[in-house]
Amino acid sequence: MAHMRTYRTHVKIGNWNEDLRLEEDAKKEYLEKKERGELAAQKVDFLKQNILRPVNLTVTSDGRLHFGDVVMLVNVGGENRECSAVSINADVNSLMKIPSPGIQAPCGVTAGRAIQACTRTAFIITSVDGSPEGSTLHFEQSFALKTTSGFARGLYLASDVQSFQKCAKKSRLQEVNLEDGSSFLSWWKIVHFDPQERLEYEGQPVPANVKMLVVHCKTNQALAVLGDQVYWTTYGKEYEVTAHTFLDSHKAEQDNNHWILCTSDPAGKGLVLLNHPQSSG
Repeated sequence: MAHMRTYRTHVKIGNWNEDLRLEEDAKKEYLEKKERGELAAQKVDFLKQNILRPVNLTVTSDGRLHFGDVVMLVNVGGENRECSAVSINADVNSLMKIPSPGIQAPCGVTAGRAIQACTRTAFIITSVDGSPEGSTLHFEQSFALKTTSGFARGLYLASDVQSFQKCAKKSRLQEVNLEDGSSFLSWWKIVHFDPQERLEYEGQPVPANVKMLVVHCKTNQALAVLGDQVYWTTYGKEYEVTAHTFLDSHKAEQDNNHWILCTSDPAGKGLVLLNHPQSSG
C-alpha cells in the first residue's frame, strides 16, 4: 500500500503576520512597563510599600497633646463597626511621580481597621494660630491635621459645606478629604465629649489618649465614622469618614463622633490605646 504524503503549508491564512507583530509589540510594551514599574500590580505593591511604612507616634511625657505631635485618630468602634483609624484612601490613580513619588491631592480618607501607625494613618497636629511647636493644644483651640511629609506630601485633612456636587460618596453627608495647603477649610478644634463638662474644660490642655470630639471649625460638624457605609479599598473593607454630628436623645454626640488622638506609650509598648482599654469607656 502506497504511503500518502502529507504536505504542510507554511503559508498562514489571513492576518497572521500582523497578529504576530501585534503580539510582539504587546510583549515589548509589557516588558517596558515592567521595567519602569508601571504595571498595575507593581503600582499597588509600590503604593503599599510606601504608604504602609511604619511611623513613630509621639511619646507623650506629660500626658497632653502638643503642636508637632504625630498621632493617630482612632474610633473605638460601636454597634455596627469595629475599632478603626482615619486613613489615607490612596489607590494607584492617586500616585504621582513628579517631582518625587507620592500622593496627589485631593485624596480621599476612610476609616481602616488596621490600627497600625504608618504613613497612611499618621497625622501631625499643626498650628494655625502661631502657637509654637511643642506648646500644648487646648480645648476649642483651632489646629490642622497634616499627613507626614515625603510620600504622603504633607496634605491637610479638610472639609467644606455639603453641596450636591461636594459630598461624601455613600452617605451624601459632608465630605472629608486631604487637600494641598492649609486654609480655613482644614481648621479643626477639640471639644470635650461630654456636653455637660464642655464649659468647664474650655481652654484647658487636651489630654492624649482619651475620648473626645474633633469638630470642623467652619461648619461646626464633628468628624464621624459610618459603620453602615462600607468601601472596598486597596487595603480591604473600610468605613466612610464624614463631618457630621450624630446626636442621641439626650443631645449628646454618639460614638460615631468619639475619637482618641493616640500617641505612643513611653514604655515603648506601642499604642497607649491598646494598653489602656478603659480609655474606650
